[in-house]
Amino acid sequence: METPIPLSKMAAVALLLRLDSLLLYRALWDEPVLMTWRSVLQAGIAMGGNDTAPAAEQASEVEIAAKTSALLRAYGSWFEAMAVTGTDWPRYVIAQLLLAENPWTRRLAAVEAGRLEDALKHYDLGGMAAAARHDVRVLQEILPWCGQALAQWVADQAGLPQPPPAWEPLVQGADKALDGAAVSQLLESPNWGAKLPVLFNHCQARGIGLWGRYRAFRWEAGELSGIATPDPVQLNQLVGYEHPTQQLVANTERLLQGQPALNVLLYGSRGAGKSSLVKALVHEYGDRGLRLIEVAKAELYALPKIVERLRGVAQKFILFVDDLSFDADDEAFKSLKVVLEGSATARPENVVVYATSNRRHLVREFFDDRPRPRDADEIHSWDTTQEKLSFSDRFGLTLTFEPANQDRYLEIVNHLVAQAGIVIDAEDLDFRARQWATRHNGRSGRTARQFVDWLQGESL
Repeated sequence: METPIPLSKMAAVALLLRLDSLLLYRALWDEPVLMTWRSVLQAGIAMGGNDTAPAAEQASEVEIAAKTSALLRAYGSWFEAMAVTGTDWPRYVIAQLLLAENPWTRRLAAVEAGRLEDALKHYDLGGMAAAARHDVRVLQEILPWCGQALAQWVADQAGLPQPPPAWEPLVQGADKALDGAAVSQLLESPNWGAKLPVLFNHCQARGIGLWGRYRAFRWEAGELSGIATPDPVQLNQLVGYEHPTQQLVANTERLLQGQPALNVLLYGSRGAGKSSLVKALVHEYGDRGLRLIEVAKAELYALPKIVERLRGVAQKFILFVDDLSFDADDEAFKSLKVVLEGSATARPENVVVYATSNRRHLVREFFDDRPRPRDADEIHSWDTTQEKLSFSDRFGLTLTFEPANQDRYLEIVNHLVAQAGIVIDAEDLDFRARQWATRHNGRSGRTARQFVDWLQGESL
C-alpha cells in the first residue's frame, strides 16, 4: 500500500479558498459527490482544540464531540456517494470536468469542427479561455485529496487512533460517456490549464451536460431524464425490411450532416420491428452526436417546449413517438401538428420526429364523421374529415412495414439464431419456428425474437 501524501489543515484552508475563486465551473459544487467531499474539508477545518478554562471544559468537550461527529458523517456521506459511482476519485473529477455545462463549454460545443484555434483566440478576447484555464488548474489541485491520504487527514483532525477505511474502487472502470483518450491525457498531464484543446474536442465529439452523459432520454412530467440503460438493439440485428431501413438510415444521415431531413412515420403491422429500428439508430450514430428523446402520447402537448429547448444545441435529435394515434378532439393532435408543419417560429434543423403507428390514418374516423345533410352539421364537414385523414401526410416520409409472410419470418429467425450462436438442425429449426408462430402471436419479427430467446434459454 502506498504511503498517503500528508495533508494539513492549512493546505485544506488554502484549497477551499482557491475553490471559491472558480469562475465558470462553480456549478460543480451542486453535484452530490463533490458537495459531500467539500463538506469533509469544511468539517475538518472546523475542528478545534480543547478550551482549558475549567468552567468551559465540559462544554468544550461536547462541542468537540459534535464537530468530530460532523466530520465523520461528512466523510461517510462522501464515501457512500463514491461507492454509488463505483469509480476512482481522479476519473470522477475528470468526468465532471469533461461533461460540465457552463457558458464556456456551451460555446465550445457550438463551434464548427476544425476551427479550434480561431475559437480559442476569439474566446480569449472575452476572457473566458483565461477563466477556464484558471478553473481547471484549481480543480486539478483536489486530486490528491482522496483515498488513504484523505482518510488519514480525517483521522488527524478528529484525533482518531486509526483512519477510517479509505475509498478504493475494486476496478477502475471506464465511463462510456467519456472519450478514453481525453481521460488519459488529463490523468497524465501536470497542467490541465494547457489542455483546453482536449476539453474543446471532447465537448464537440461527445457533448456536454445531459447530452454528453446520455444518448437516449425520456420526457415525462415536464422533465427530461436520461436513460442509463437504453434498449440494446442494434441495426445488424434487424432483418427482413431492408428497403424502409435503408430509407430511414439515409434520412438520419442527412440530419447528422446538417442537410434537410424529413419527419418520418413508420406504419405497419405489429411486431414488425418499427420501434426497434428507431431505437437502434442511437447506438449506430450516438458517437456522431445523435440523441433520441422518447415522448409518450400523453406528453405530446409539451412538444413545442421540447423543440425550443433543443434549438441551438450541437447534437442532433430524434423525437420518438411510439404507437401513435389520436381521437378527433385530442389536444396532442394540435401540438404534433404545430411541430410537423411549423408555426411562426421555424423548426430547428437539428430536430426530426420519428413516429410509429399501426394505423395508416392516425386520427380515428367514425361513420358519424362522414358528411351527411343533417341539422346542426358543420357546413364544411368534408374539409374537417379530410384534415383528419391527411394528418399522416404531414410526415415528409412514410415507411410501410408489411406483415411478415412465412419466408420473411423464417429469414428473421435464421438471422437471429446465427447471431446468437445457437447450433440447431436447419429442418428442426424451421419446423419449430413455424410451430411457435402458430401457437403464439403469428409471424412477425417480435415473434421471431421471442422464439430465439426461448431457444437460448433451452441451450443454457
